[in-house]
Amino acid sequence: MKAYRDAALDALGDPTRRAIFERLGKGPSAVGELADALPVSRPAVSQHLKVLKEAGLVIDQAVGTKRVYRLNPQGIDGLRVYFTQFWSTAMSAFQDEVTRRAADAPRKEKP
Repeated sequence: MKAYRDAALDALGDPTRRAIFERLGKGPSAVGELADALPVSRPAVSQHLKVLKEAGLVIDQAVGTKRVYRLNPQGIDGLRVYFTQFWSTAMSAFQDEVTRRAADAPRKEKP
């Protein structure tokens, strides 16, 4: 599970892959449609899609002579779980620090 999460985060670290990912968030697209909306070639889009697919973030399906790509709900859910857990841990640490500082404040104010 960690390997897939790391691969997904690494995949989204590239601005072109992130743009493709965001575009697929609006709906399924074929490689040509994605390439038309980006300043990269069709072969480059295909390579980026391969990385996103290997990371578990997109899935594809043959439709006639085209391959149509869409976001993979399972991959997205894995990222959601990671970020929810990350955020919960960060907020707990923040709350602990606020509580600690509040407890220390009266001691520091005493002469």
